[in-house]
Amino acid sequence: MASTNDLKNGLVLNIDGQLWSVVEFQHVKPGKGPAFVRTKLKNVLSGKVVDKTFNAGVKVETANVDKRTMQYLYNDGTDFIFMDGDTYDQLPVSPEVVGDAAKYLLENQDAIVARHDDAVLYIELPASVILEITYTEPGLQGDRSTGGTKPATLETGAEIAVPLFLETGTKIKVDTRDGSYLGRVS
Repeated sequence: MASTNDLKNGLVLNIDGQLWSVVEFQHVKPGKGPAFVRTKLKNVLSGKVVDKTFNAGVKVETANVDKRTMQYLYNDGTDFIFMDGDTYDQLPVSPEVVGDAAKYLLENQDAIVARHDDAVLYIELPASVILEITYTEPGLQGDRSTGGTKPATLETGAEIAVPLFLETGTKIKVDTRDGSYLGRVS
């Protein structure tokens, strides 16, 4: 249990049997009436975001979520296998839990695996990853380095839009949150 004064971003609360992560919070002290805490909560499993207001000082139940950095080993055909670097325990994670993160997941890459009561809640990748372009059409005569994009297939199989001047074999930095091109890596 924690008080609303202890709220911070990333804290996971157990409200009515569901897990909610605090996205943002704000203590409000109106000139008239009691103080309260306005929060924006994200459902850990569904990703749904809601606004919820708590009276100041109210006790809220926190959930014990174990976040560990684990190394992605391989996909065995049904599950993604992650390994704990300290204990060398291997953990199978279903494709539903990995979700869109699979598009940017390379073997031997580190990711944060969040668990609650031995159930994996979600996989969190770094904000950006470096991937190689395995296929893209060559740029055409007259293409400029500014403006215009073309599709490119990455080594993970994901397809993103890249500038026209990039070629197959180029290593690029990709934003894992929205799949956008961030720059070339030499």
